[in-house]
Amino acid sequence: MSYKSDIEIAREAKKRPIQEIGAKLGIGSDDLLPYGHDKAKVSQSFIDSVQDRPNGKLILVTAINPTPAGEGKTTTTVGLGDGLNRIGKKAAICIREASLGPNFGMKGGAAGGGYAQIVPMEEMNLHFTGDFHAITSAHNLLAAMIDNHIYWGNELGIDDRRVVWRRVVDMNDRALRDIVTSLGGVSNGSPRQTGFDITVASEVMAILCLAKNLADLQKRLGDMIVAYRRDKSPVYCRDIKADGAMTVLLKDAMQPNLVQTLENNPAFVHGGPFANIAHGCNSVTATTTALKIADYVVTEAGFGADLGAEKFMNIKCRKAGLAPDAVVIVATVRAMKMNGGVAKADLGAENVDAVKKGCPNLGRHIANVKSFGVPVVVGINHFVSDTDAEVQAVKDYVKAQGAEAILCKHWAKGSEGIEELAHKVVQLAESGSANFAPLYPDEMPLFQKVETIAKRIYHADEVIADKSVREQLKAWEEAGYGNLPVCMAKTQYSFSTDPNLRGAPTGHSVPIREVRLSAGAGFVVVICGEIMTMPGLPKVPSAETIRLNEGGQIEGLF
Repeated sequence: MSYKSDIEIAREAKKRPIQEIGAKLGIGSDDLLPYGHDKAKVSQSFIDSVQDRPNGKLILVTAINPTPAGEGKTTTTVGLGDGLNRIGKKAAICIREASLGPNFGMKGGAAGGGYAQIVPMEEMNLHFTGDFHAITSAHNLLAAMIDNHIYWGNELGIDDRRVVWRRVVDMNDRALRDIVTSLGGVSNGSPRQTGFDITVASEVMAILCLAKNLADLQKRLGDMIVAYRRDKSPVYCRDIKADGAMTVLLKDAMQPNLVQTLENNPAFVHGGPFANIAHGCNSVTATTTALKIADYVVTEAGFGADLGAEKFMNIKCRKAGLAPDAVVIVATVRAMKMNGGVAKADLGAENVDAVKKGCPNLGRHIANVKSFGVPVVVGINHFVSDTDAEVQAVKDYVKAQGAEAILCKHWAKGSEGIEELAHKVVQLAESGSANFAPLYPDEMPLFQKVETIAKRIYHADEVIADKSVREQLKAWEEAGYGNLPVCMAKTQYSFSTDPNLRGAPTGHSVPIREVRLSAGAGFVVVICGEIMTMPGLPKVPSAETIRLNEGGQIEGLF
């Protein structure tokens, strides 16, 4: 049996005008700002008008630790949204926007796959509605204004050795991680060491995704710490007087983007902080708006549940007053075999023992998510090479963990292939069994919050941190930031900080390399192990095979 590629399926999509998609959620044409015929932004006035409505049910889709075998978290998120609509529920999907860096680097696009995709796929994976460009511009405007302030006399007394605001670009470029600026003489300013992060790691991105409205956005931007004086007192973005202009640049980017699935169901695609180096969730504005106008909202958090789901619960839900009604953990037979020690080239052969050996990774994610007080179901994303015995091994293992695993064929069949999971999600969400609570209280000391995540989520024995890191955390507590949650920047490939350590390791240590205060976003970033806030391109980047064909169509992006 031959299957069409994702891009072939996307090109055959029978898209409806975006006004028809908005009408499904009660959004009138006057409240949509169209970007062409198939995508639009939702107006702030409409968002404000629905705030007094009750919330629908919130469903989080997360996954096991990613492997080269593929898991299909976004594909399952899209499929489940279609499946809920198929069984008569008014459902909307909320996912993040794709970053150009990984699109041209390792993984290609990020809009689902098979018959569970969001379209227009090419636009979503490229410039889309310009949100990331606006974030990049706003971030770098602040960087330019800081250097300009120092150049013109430095009235604020900034210690140019303690400027903490780096620049950003939405591309994987390792050469920019550490640089020296302002070479070339007095007219170019004072040379200093700095660097670039990728745009999706910017605090501006995090703020856009956590802010409730434009006023909240500007306040949070103003609260960002950009530098310190010689006495170590902080200098804020508002001191540089950049917050107003940054808000202007972000005005349209703040509005959620509405698009559609292949089955013409509504999807909000907005914001895109990475989950391994940022908080990994789509915007609060998109999620909270969707909850007011849909009965069910299906959203995802980046990478495995140890990163994305943990941050969704401890950061996004805490900040936005949200509580998920059910969680779907996506797993594949192929990934279980890889966790069980099978090489990627051998994944096509049946190996029930390897499946069983790899299942503890899934088991730990189930237990971790349950620890937040939320009911869990496992979605087995089906691959044609899966055998009945392998699928049954996963089902039996999950049943022993006190949950249920359901085989899903949405990649090949769309909503028809995921009806069973949709019914189970409705059952869990409407059972009232969710009793959500974050993992730690606001008042817990910062280092203890780090230890709580490391020990309870990663199952580490200890957290290793230099005296300087511990003293920095204490100094932030004394400055009034002790009530903030922590955002762990860690490899996505393992529960540990070693990307090669698969399965469910115990007895490992979590070394902290650096901590950064995101005072505007409202969390402390804890950088662990060798994780980079500016990724590099692989030896053979996807960009080498991305091109226009003779018909003017994009090839290689997906």
